[in-house]
This record gives sequence, C-alpha cells and structure tokens, in this order.
Amino acid sequence: MTPHIEAKKEDIASIVIMPGDPLRAKYIAENYLTDYMLVNDVRNMLAYTGYYKGKRVTVMASGMGNPSMGIYSYELFKFYDVDTIIRVGSCGAYTKNLNLYDLILVEESYSDSNYAFVQNGFKDKIITSSSELNEVIIQKSKELNINLNIGRIHCTDVFYKDNNPFKELYEKYNCLATEMETFALFSNAKYLNKKATCILTVSDNLETKEETTSEERQNAFTQMIELALESIL
Repeated sequence: MTPHIEAKKEDIASIVIMPGDPLRAKYIAENYLTDYMLVNDVRNMLAYTGYYKGKRVTVMASGMGNPSMGIYSYELFKFYDVDTIIRVGSCGAYTKNLNLYDLILVEESYSDSNYAFVQNGFKDKIITSSSELNEVIIQKSKELNINLNIGRIHCTDVFYKDNNPFKELYEKYNCLATEMETFALFSNAKYLNKKATCILTVSDNLETKEETTSEERQNAFTQMIELALESIL
C-alpha cells in the first residue's frame, strides 16, 4: 500500500490502462472486463483489475495534470511492479486537419513543465514514449482498420490561458494537440526503465471551436479504449 493506493501488490496487474477520469475507468471495467474487482477507491481514484479476453489488466484513473499522473504512475511503476502503462485520454486539437473523435498516438510529449527536472534532473522539453509499445499499437490499428494520427503533442500545466499560443505550438513545434498528463507519465517511465505511451481522442478543436460534451468524453471514446485493450493482447 502507498499513501494514495490501497490495493495489495498482487491486486495490480503488470499492464495498466490509465484514463484520467475515474468514471471512465469504471466504464471500461464494466463494459470490457470480466471477473473484475475494485482494488482502489482512495480519494475516489478508482482502479479495477480484471481480464480482457483472458489477459489480466488493471484500469486505473490518473486524475488531471502532471502532478496527479506523476504520483499514480510513479507508485504503480515503483511499488506495484507495473511494467506498462497506456494512457487513454482526451485532447484539444491545434489544427483544423484533426476532427472530433480522431485518434492520436503520442510519440513525443513537448512541455514547459518542470516535473521531470524537479523529479530526476531531466532538462529537455521533449520526452518520448515507448517505441516498442507504439509499434504494437500501430500494427493493431492497421488490423482493426482504425485511422491513427501519430506525432507530438503539447502537455501543459495550465488549462485556462489568455492568448493561447496554439498556432505557434503547431507551426513551430509540430504539436498536434494538447493535454495535461503525458510528460509526467513518460518521465516516470524513462526514469524507472518502464514502458509507457498514450492514445488520445480529439474532444475539441481550438482552431474550429468544435467540442464534445462532458458525457461524450466520459462514455463515447470507445475506439481509443478498444485499440488500447486489443494492443495488450
């Protein structure tokens, strides 16, 4: 047990699917897993362990932002012997070339966050995900005929910004979209010699001003979920 996770070590699988929203974790468990059990509800950060097509897997929420993701992914990697985390989340597109519900596989996370520097002295603004995991996900997306955008995203510590420079981030730094958790996840994985990547669904577009509802973000991102689960097989 840790200060934030009450599960016993054996209650957590070596592979974790990690949405931000606890209710999305609950949705995944109830709709995709068999023989699942609730293994954590400290601070309502729900975690479930069960089976997907015979493969043991844990689904656990990370909460919002690098600090929250940093805590939970570190504890899973360090104290629960988790080997692999696949984040599944939503993002805001920076380009009109991306539509609502499009999927992005995150190869690189660009951020101004100090998380990695404070945690382990990493000074770069770009952290990569696991190429090994990405290859599996790309192959599975082809098998399932799922269109997958692949590239860099912007991981921000600030959701509400006056004069958001999203056009510059897209044009200068090739950031396709923005979210708030990948930088800490990838940093922890690199520091602890683990594997992590992220599949995102476009929930809104800063260029076209299109957006989904909170209910849709919680329950309608099924293609992303199914791709992540199929990839662990």
